[in-house]
Amino acid sequence: MGHSRADGTPAELMDGLLARAQNGFEIGEAVLAQARSALMHQSELRSCRQCNERCGQLGYSTYRHVFLLPDGSSLLLWELEHNTGEGGRPLYELYADEDALTLAERRVHDRLGGARWEELDGLPLWLPDQLLHTAEPLESSRAYVADNSADHARRVLRRAENPDRPGEETERLLTTAFAHDIALAPKPRRRSGGPDATWCRFYEHAFLLAGGDEVVLWELEHNLTRDGRLVCEVYLDEVSAELAADRHARALGVDL
Repeated sequence: MGHSRADGTPAELMDGLLARAQNGFEIGEAVLAQARSALMHQSELRSCRQCNERCGQLGYSTYRHVFLLPDGSSLLLWELEHNTGEGGRPLYELYADEDALTLAERRVHDRLGGARWEELDGLPLWLPDQLLHTAEPLESSRAYVADNSADHARRVLRRAENPDRPGEETERLLTTAFAHDIALAPKPRRRSGGPDATWCRFYEHAFLLAGGDEVVLWELEHNLTRDGRLVCEVYLDEVSAELAADRHARALGVDL
């Protein structure tokens, strides 16, 4: 099945999702407002299953749309695409709640037939290994924006929960930040331990200082905690953020 990835602003993406979703009316106004105010967005394939029937190939795919909000947090929306419409035409459903998405996936799966839903438990929902390993980071130049950059830096550091987060010297330098750029780092990973049980995402916050220097903070957002709580950690380099993610994953017996 094909999927047209929306370009343009987060607001344009949100409008496109609503325009093709059969159940767009189920998305609350608060969620819509958040998505339309997002600074940037990224869309990615979460899962894909297909079965061959006499009438042709049937299947469904789930896409995850990530919206980076002005306060640095993330909003997630899930889009289910399936070709169970008349003549095999694609249909779309949109969900802000992952439990509701799971019910919808099961409904579509049962309609398509094939293996029983229960037999799929524990099977990876992610892209094949060869695609994960060959996925290349997107090369893009930074686009600095002068918009309360020092305050943005303060909020990023304030929400960091790791004991080894950047200290007072970094905080002092960032008080002179006058422009910043936020990038959602594409780091495809394979999750285990159940369908999409693990959330792990990296953000790169780059700041221009009054003296012309640049400071880059790497934010690790994850739920690799004993209670599954979503937390943020901040590091001064990408390697440290990666090592922290791997360390948390090993402690829980999770393969990233």
